[in-house]
Amino acid sequence: MIMMNWQQLISNKRLGQEHRHPERHDDRTEFKRDYDRLIFSAPFRRLQNKTQVFPLPGSIFVHNRLTHSLEVASVGMSLGNDVAQQLIKRHPELKDTMFQEIGQIVATACLAHDMGNPPFGHSGEKAIQAFFTEGAGSELQREISPMVWNDLIHFEGNANAFRLLTHQYKGRRQGGFVMTYSTLASIVKYPFSSSAAGKKGKFGFFDSEKAIYRKIANELGIICKSEVGEPLKYARHPLVYLVEAADDICYEVMDIEDAHKLKILSYEDTTKLLLGFFDEDTQEKIQQRIIEEGVTDDNEKVVYLRACVIGKLENECVQVFVDHEEEILSGTFEGSLIDHISPIQQAAYECCTKLSLRRIYKSKPVLDVELSGYQIMQTLMEQFIGAAVYPDRFYSKHLISRVSSQYDIDAPDLETRLMAIIDYISGMTDVYALDVYQKINGISLPIV
Repeated sequence: MIMMNWQQLISNKRLGQEHRHPERHDDRTEFKRDYDRLIFSAPFRRLQNKTQVFPLPGSIFVHNRLTHSLEVASVGMSLGNDVAQQLIKRHPELKDTMFQEIGQIVATACLAHDMGNPPFGHSGEKAIQAFFTEGAGSELQREISPMVWNDLIHFEGNANAFRLLTHQYKGRRQGGFVMTYSTLASIVKYPFSSSAAGKKGKFGFFDSEKAIYRKIANELGIICKSEVGEPLKYARHPLVYLVEAADDICYEVMDIEDAHKLKILSYEDTTKLLLGFFDEDTQEKIQQRIIEEGVTDDNEKVVYLRACVIGKLENECVQVFVDHEEEILSGTFEGSLIDHISPIQQAAYECCTKLSLRRIYKSKPVLDVELSGYQIMQTLMEQFIGAAVYPDRFYSKHLISRVSSQYDIDAPDLETRLMAIIDYISGMTDVYALDVYQKINGISLPIV
């Protein structure tokens, strides 16, 4: 059986600086540098104005993409550190190697996991896809290659995050953010091209970044699962499972907390859901602790329960990873870590998922944002893609002049221009997308 090797999988080689060893002036590891580089980047800051699930906050503060990513990174750090601690006991040779830093790598990948998401969450993602499958963009199919067409009709935030971190935009360094190979591999949840996406439409890299992912995978010894002539497909880098678990834990549990704050869920429904992750004895102990610590506010009680649930799920996922290490390293592990947690937690998690689908994701505030966001994104796509297709028109020239110079909108070939527009629109915040939409439709005029 072919097995991936931890020593090879954890590499601090940097994309774009493979043969350079720059002088260092502090004691940060290369993986901590990755983390800091993301934290201080403009695309990461823009997550504060991107919808997570609920509309961006008014008087009640709920999660946006930025707060969600920070919480996922916190859980990811714990998952990575706990896995490292347990596996070093099993593999003493990993002690005092870069393997000990997997908590930092996972945390950094968690920060980046949503950076490729367009405005308005999944609604924005669907709007980009639909423009090419149902809208005016469908006429462009005969003018571009099948691989690029597949990328466009399956547009994916995960693949876009990999592009954002690795693509050499105008004025930027070779290798994009110049991240380490292991960090980059850890964000690719679906390590295959769009032509292998299947019915779910999920994939990990656009055709333009395919060679970059292949280079990283070969360097790290990630198992290739495609035969000659088949679409490119790899096993996951093992740390992807920890990034995915951190995301799964946070979005499910935190959406329940937000729904309670917004009074979509009652206090009784919320506590029932969260206590469901524990057996009866543990439930009694938790409730007694709440009383002993003098917590009387309902929101604070929910916060306490949420913390208990996250801690429990984190421990469960660590154990699943350690128990299934061999399958993960051989590329044969099926599903996510959450899929393999113990029955009582699995049942409680599924209960939260079903209720979220029924009462949270189809609630009026969420649907209103999705409907409005979809319309805004469709209009932006129609106007800016039209400008890219017919750049010599009067109106096109004016629209193109709004696009930042880092995007290659003036490229001679259509495919590059199309991807430049996708880069520009997907990088917008919700507020900026709305502002541009209003201006190009004459709804909002600048007042001098």
